Parts: sequence; C-alpha cells; structure tokens
Amino acid sequence: MHRFLLRIEPIVWLLFGQGVLIGTILLTSWVLVVGMLEPLGLVPADALAYERALRLGAHPIGRLVLLALIALPLWKGAHHLRHLAIEFGGHARDAVVAPVLYGLAALGSLAGLFAIIRL
Repeated sequence: MHRFLLRIEPIVWLLFGQGVLIGTILLTSWVLVVGMLEPLGLVPADALAYERALRLGAHPIGRLVLLALIALPLWKGAHHLRHLAIEFGGHARDAVVAPVLYGLAALGSLAGLFAIIRL
C-alpha cells in the first residue's frame, strides 16, 4: 500500500494545490457575494436567480467549474486530514488512513460528477 501511495502522491498534490486555489479564490468570493454583497443590496437580486444558475450549470464550462468547486476542495481536505493523522499517529496509521480519506474524496468527486451530469 505504501508503494501505491507514493505513486499517486504527485496526483494528490496536484489535486490538493488546485483545491487550495479553488477554495481560496472562488469559494471565498462566492461567500462574499452571497453572504455579504447580496444582503446589502450591492448585487441585484435577479443575479442569483434559479433560472440564471441553471443556465450556468447547463453550459459545459459552467459544469466544469461546478465540478471543480465540488471535487477539488474534497481532495484538499483529505490531504490535510491525512497529514494531520500522520502528525498525531505517526506513519503506522498512514496505510489505513490515506486510502480511507482519498477513497472518500474520490467517492465525493464521483457523486459530484454524477450530479452535474444529471443537471
């Protein structure tokens, strides 16, 4: 298992890095718009209308962005939790913790992919 984890480590780091990017830029700006600017009346109410959001999700680029918003933060979280478990439990637990966390991130990513396909 350790050899497999070492082989997929570059892929996990790529997903982790992109998850940091997505989580830092896109999700924080979404929270700013939805949580602050819209209630203050600085963003028009129809800008967040259901029909407009559905059109965004129906476009191929919009679907790709939605998939990135769902999947990449899952991989970021899994990687953070794995290294937290290593810090607290040592490398002995890594053979159990890493497959579970990365498996959950993969399942969440697949669930997000199926949800976006069904849009």
